[in-house]
Amino acid sequence: MSSKTLYTLTSSQKMMIFVLSMSLYGLSNMFTELIPSFQLGPIELSVEYFAFIPLTLCILFHPLYAAVGAALGEVIFGELMLGQFGGLGELEKFLTFSFAMYVAGRLVRNPQNRMQVGIAAMTGVIIHQLCSTLVDIGKVWIGVEEFEAVPGLAESVVLVEGVSFLNDVLFSGILFALLPTLYLVPRLYGKIEPLLGIKPRVSTTRYEAAGIISPKLVITGIVLALVAFGAESLSETDWNIGEWDSGFADRFGIGAIWLSLGIAAVIAVVTLLVLRARKNRNAQSGNVENSPYA
Repeated sequence: MSSKTLYTLTSSQKMMIFVLSMSLYGLSNMFTELIPSFQLGPIELSVEYFAFIPLTLCILFHPLYAAVGAALGEVIFGELMLGQFGGLGELEKFLTFSFAMYVAGRLVRNPQNRMQVGIAAMTGVIIHQLCSTLVDIGKVWIGVEEFEAVPGLAESVVLVEGVSFLNDVLFSGILFALLPTLYLVPRLYGKIEPLLGIKPRVSTTRYEAAGIISPKLVITGIVLALVAFGAESLSETDWNIGEWDSGFADRFGIGAIWLSLGIAAVIAVVTLLVLRARKNRNAQSGNVENSPYA
């Protein structure tokens, strides 16, 4: 056996990872909508997201399917199920978030190494928040969005967005990404993978691409950042294709959030039940798939 083994996933395993990530993260997004924010002077303390859910899944499973599933779950349960959609503006969030979570998952070679897990968790949050901050600053500088925190000084957006960036990284990043991920990954390692018939990751397993930070990954990140910036810029103009609002959330208020939360919970429970049934079936037949990663 070679020192580095290339693993692949079956189509059913890919789909289960995707649906599990989509439903769990979609469920968590509905909870964040119910948590109030706190204002401390010019700084607003709010729960941006429960990033530990996609981070944990990206580290334990294949990061591509877990990251894309989580990003899509936010769109479906946080937007479409509430009867609203931001059009091209949603593409920016989808691309930056899925790429950030994917990179975080790729950074971890050994899920039992807390140092790797911690660095990956914070890196994922920093990449996402930095991309979002740069996009917001860029929109003001090119003139598609008005923002003057200090009258007559458009450059004040840098200060305001910089403070917001640090708040999101230090508050949401540490409390709702770093600490829960450090706790969950070692405890779920070796326990959740068999539900999909997958062997736990070890340090000798690798993905299809050589290296963690490859030129291909860097180029992909730059291209996605440019596409995200372009989509977000167009969303501030009359070219915002696909934007719509049915008024469902305004009419039913918090009831719409609970409805979306309930649907996400049902999908998550059904997914877990299917995984449990697969595990029991594999255990009875003695068939444990030995192809955990692609």
